[in-house]
Amino acid sequence: MSAKSTPTACLALADGTLFYGQGFGAEGQAQAELCFNTAMSGYQEIMTDPSYAGQIVTFTFPHIGNVGVNPDDDETGEPVAAGMVVKWMPTQSSNWRAVQELSDWLASRGRIAIGGIDTRRLTRAIRQSGAPHVALAHDPGGRFDVEKLVAAARAFPGLTGLDLAKDVTCAQSYRWDEMRWAWPDGYVRRSEPGKKVVAIDYGAKRNILRCLASAGCDVTVLPASATADEVLAHQPDGIFLSNGPGDPAATGSYAVPTLQRILSESRVPLFGICLGHQMLALALGGRTVKMNHGHHGANHPVKEIETGKVEITSMNHGFAVDGQSLPTGVTETHVSLFDGSNCGIRMVDRPVFSVQHHPEASPGPQDSFYLFERFVNIM
Repeated sequence: MSAKSTPTACLALADGTLFYGQGFGAEGQAQAELCFNTAMSGYQEIMTDPSYAGQIVTFTFPHIGNVGVNPDDDETGEPVAAGMVVKWMPTQSSNWRAVQELSDWLASRGRIAIGGIDTRRLTRAIRQSGAPHVALAHDPGGRFDVEKLVAAARAFPGLTGLDLAKDVTCAQSYRWDEMRWAWPDGYVRRSEPGKKVVAIDYGAKRNILRCLASAGCDVTVLPASATADEVLAHQPDGIFLSNGPGDPAATGSYAVPTLQRILSESRVPLFGICLGHQMLALALGGRTVKMNHGHHGANHPVKEIETGKVEITSMNHGFAVDGQSLPTGVTETHVSLFDGSNCGIRMVDRPVFSVQHHPEASPGPQDSFYLFERFVNIM
């Protein structure tokens, strides 16, 4: 952004720090927690990931928008992240799969974005002081009431104690048979019979469901509020716990008793990812903690303790399982090589396991897909 151009967007932090830039996407104002994501691709998948509910995403990679958007890359029906912050304004898209420009896509879906920001400075501030509460405003006329923006940022309640899974889960159960994208046919449907899996939807990404289908599962998705009786009534060969947003302890107020009943009444194999991992840990007697700035990106090294293998993984979480809180009979299976935080658990004597990272997001690109195959094999 040149010194002479009039700012059309403003990002206000709760501590009073202001960032001015050029707005694109929708006009208006949004309040949220601000996080940063270090992925070099996948901005559309990130914006439509239900785990980003209640958050505005700062992209550390500058080339955001250059491949446009297309309906195949949506992780859910509409963008879930409240807004985006980028260094450079999006250029005209250049990709054979693009059907719409990023700015037009955001505008049509009510999501605000700001460009021309020093994202390196912003990222350093998040790392040093933790994920701040912010207000993001876009006004083509450049009119901003800074005091009201800062007040709005300070009024944001934060994610601690917030159950957001109820806002992003499905309204009713449904079947899923679409498999992973493959050239030249794109997404194809499962036709042969497979293992019956009930997936509890805390904010499930479509590609997780595709990975389950591709691994050999007949998937039935149930809402986050599903009871143990409703889950077990399907007589599943396995139960899957999905990713999702918000504070796991808040979602756990209703999800944990359900999982504890399932574990006490059934020996069915169980696999969880992200929020599902945290739900399982809580159900087994562990606890979760709010992280300073979380893990968000497609370049996170995770070590599998038993084999010593290091996987390059995709991460998206602001809360983590406290590995020191795991009870007897539950062992830690994976750890982050960035900070040593817990990234996986399993029960010693039961076919029950979970991971914090996202094996479906293909950052490796195939480093962690074995987890889906492991789930099917133990069924």
